[in-house]
Amino acid sequence: MVYPDREAAGRALGTALEHLRATRPLVLGLPRGGVPVAAAVSAAIGGELDVLLVRKLGLPWQPELAMGALGESGLVVLNRDVVEHSGVSAEAFDEVEQAERAELRRRQEILRIGAPIPLARRTVVIVDDGMATGATVVAACRVANAQRPDRLVVAVPVSAPDAARRVERECDELVCLWTPTDLGGVGMAYSDFHQLADDEVLALLR
Repeated sequence: MVYPDREAAGRALGTALEHLRATRPLVLGLPRGGVPVAAAVSAAIGGELDVLLVRKLGLPWQPELAMGALGESGLVVLNRDVVEHSGVSAEAFDEVEQAERAELRRRQEILRIGAPIPLARRTVVIVDDGMATGATVVAACRVANAQRPDRLVVAVPVSAPDAARRVERECDELVCLWTPTDLGGVGMAYSDFHQLADDEVLALLR
């Protein structure tokens, strides 16, 4: 099972998310690769389209392991188990946070069109082009849940089984069309998996 491109994957996801149409969902793409998937989902089921800009706060010596996550509003969500058991110093945590905060500001300047749409009391659908470890989507879920949506759904075309299990604990519903046991990388699920330029993402959001 290989998707021609991200738009085709989004159309397939849209079919699986038809049950959400009546909720007028807020569909949030994770830049960059999740945005064309989210745009196709939004076109299929209606609602509004936006981006969710988050940065994972990874351990300095193991960046895939999240100490927490940073949202646009300045919100910091901690993964206390990782912070406490890793022995990371306050200085090292601050250094990671400042670096990720700077990157988040850079992405806001490039990709944010207007103010973020509020998530409170909405059915929110977080969309990415796939999950290898799930760490970024977990971070996105924690930032989104802090804003108290009525329902949080994660939708991806493909995921490693371990990543799917990890993310499933963070949301109300996980919709994943394909969980191959041998997923070496998300790009393996696509014929066209080119690196999106910022202009492509902005055109979809407009």
